[in-house]
Amino acid sequence: MYLSPSELILNPDGSIYHLKLLPGEIAESIITVGDPDRVDMIIKHFESIEFDRRCREFRTVTGSYRKKRLTVISTGIGTDNIDIVFNELDALVNIDFATRRVKEVHTSLQFIRIGTSGTLQADIPVDSLLVSSFAIGLGGLAHYYHHEMNDDEAEINKQFNTSWPAKDLISPYCAQANEKLVDLFTNAGFLRGITLTAPGFYAPQGRSLRLKTGIPDLNSLADLNMPIDRITNLEMETAGIYVLANLLGHSAISCNALLANRINGDFSTNPGKAVESLISKVLHLI
Repeated sequence: MYLSPSELILNPDGSIYHLKLLPGEIAESIITVGDPDRVDMIIKHFESIEFDRRCREFRTVTGSYRKKRLTVISTGIGTDNIDIVFNELDALVNIDFATRRVKEVHTSLQFIRIGTSGTLQADIPVDSLLVSSFAIGLGGLAHYYHHEMNDDEAEINKQFNTSWPAKDLISPYCAQANEKLVDLFTNAGFLRGITLTAPGFYAPQGRSLRLKTGIPDLNSLADLNMPIDRITNLEMETAGIYVLANLLGHSAISCNALLANRINGDFSTNPGKAVESLISKVLHLI
C-alpha cells in the first residue's frame, strides 16, 4: 500500500515530520523519558554521541553505552505524544521513505520507559523502583486502533470495570508489558504491579486544587482484588506505550521511580537521587 504525503508526512530533508529524524538515526533499543532535560541524565553515562537533535518537546540522542548503540528520546507528557513518537519511530525502521511503502521485513524495536509516578499502595515507600506488568488506560487512545486484548489483559480489564465509576463516559483498556523484560527487572529487585495511565495530572489523577473532581475516589481503585498483580501506581504514558508497542510488533517495559505515595501524602525528599538510581540500574540491565 502506497502511503500518500498527507499520511506519511516528511520534511523537505526527508526526515519524519515531528521528530525530524532520518532512517538509520535510531538504535533498535530506545529509552523514552517524558522530560527533555532528563535526556542529559542518561547520556552523561554514554561513551560516545552520534547526534543530538531537538524539535518541540522531542529531543533525540543516539550514542553508545558499553559498546551498545542506544537511542534516548523525550516524548513529552501524555499518551497523545506517545501516539506521535511511537508511530514515527516505527515508520523510521518499517517504512521505505523512498517508495512510501511498508517494508517486507519487519524490524522489532525495544522500548524502555524511564519515568516517575506516584504509588497508590500505603505499604510501598517513596523512592521504590517498579516495573509495570500491565497498564490500564483511562483515556481513549487504544480505541482509535484495532486493539484486541489478550486473555490476561481482558481479565484484568473486566475486574477493573466492576468498580470503575465512569462506565458511561470512559471505557478503560488494558495492555501488557513484554514478559521477558518484566522478568529481567523483577529478578533484579524491582517491584512489579499494574499501572493506571491517566489522561491528565490533576482531576484525572484524583487531584483537586480549585476544581472538584468529576470522578471521585480514583485512588481507592487500587484496593481492587485483581487476578494478576495489584494496582500499584498512577501516571500518564505507560498504557499508550504498551498498546502501540504491541500493535506495531515491538517490545516495551515501563520502569518507574515512585516519587510520591498518594495514600500517605508523602513525596520524595531527594527525587533526583531516586531517578539517578533508576537510570543506573536500567542501563546496567539492558
